[in-house]
Amino acid sequence: MKKYILRRLLIVIPVLFMISVGAFLIVNLAPGNPVDLYVSPDMTAEQIEATKEALGLNDPLTVQYAKWITNILKGNLGFSFSSRLPVSTILAQRIGPTLLLMSLSLVVAYAFAIPMGILSAKKQNSIVDYVVTGMSFTGISLPSFFFGLGLIYVFAVKLKLLPTGGTKLLGVDGGIADQIRHLILPVIVLASQFAANMIRYARSSMIEVYNENYIRTATAKGLKPMQILGNHGVRNALIPIITVIGADIPKIVGGAIVTEQIFQWPGIGSLMVASINSRDYPVLMAITMISAVAVLLANIFVDIMYAVVDPRIKFN
Repeated sequence: MKKYILRRLLIVIPVLFMISVGAFLIVNLAPGNPVDLYVSPDMTAEQIEATKEALGLNDPLTVQYAKWITNILKGNLGFSFSSRLPVSTILAQRIGPTLLLMSLSLVVAYAFAIPMGILSAKKQNSIVDYVVTGMSFTGISLPSFFFGLGLIYVFAVKLKLLPTGGTKLLGVDGGIADQIRHLILPVIVLASQFAANMIRYARSSMIEVYNENYIRTATAKGLKPMQILGNHGVRNALIPIITVIGADIPKIVGGAIVTEQIFQWPGIGSLMVASINSRDYPVLMAITMISAVAVLLANIFVDIMYAVVDPRIKFN
């Protein structure tokens, strides 16, 4: 296992290099110029060229990439074109709200979806199964922006029970209670999406397990349903569930672009949108690389968990 993990970590290095090259080309070859957003109409051509030179945009792409990758290897993410602040400082301000929102959403989603998926599989083709399956398809089909705006209209505008967005009321120190009120609506939107996907996988996986011979044998031996579920059912159904969790983990770092925009949540997702609009290349590259690292590490975590839950899986 140790050799396998080490080998996977070594593979991460060339993969990250290729991702960085592709992302750098896409970001820098996109239409538009960052300087256009930061110059005033009365600036002369010489001043505009001096601004481009100061930002390093006059260099060939190969030279720009070489400078960027050299700084990255030194732990320097560069400076934002728009705010002139270190990119690391900007990310440090945004990563906390994103981790809070996404982690809480995933916990709420899994706490609801996994039991519902198991119940739906146990009650296959019953009213309960149809209701749970209908909820799952509704959550998958309903666009997050539409659902989010609907919740804002009902609970914030009409009923005035919850705030429309942000992390806290301006000028008021409401403490944890105020932050929880601001979290409710975005967590509901995100959790509904994560839960809808998880319910489908948990249900199908448990249906397959319930049809296995060892489940029939355990039932014939007179074991209680909870014993069968805990000792024989859930563990054997964990492989697809772990796969879904592994796909969701990187979203904790990457944030939710649409939901953060709707609820004015100051996280990584809204920062990415702002960086795209302002053509802030250093910030975009930093977010891309952090997301790529999260995806690659999540894949390694999933492979390790496969071996933990299923002794038949060996990595030699």
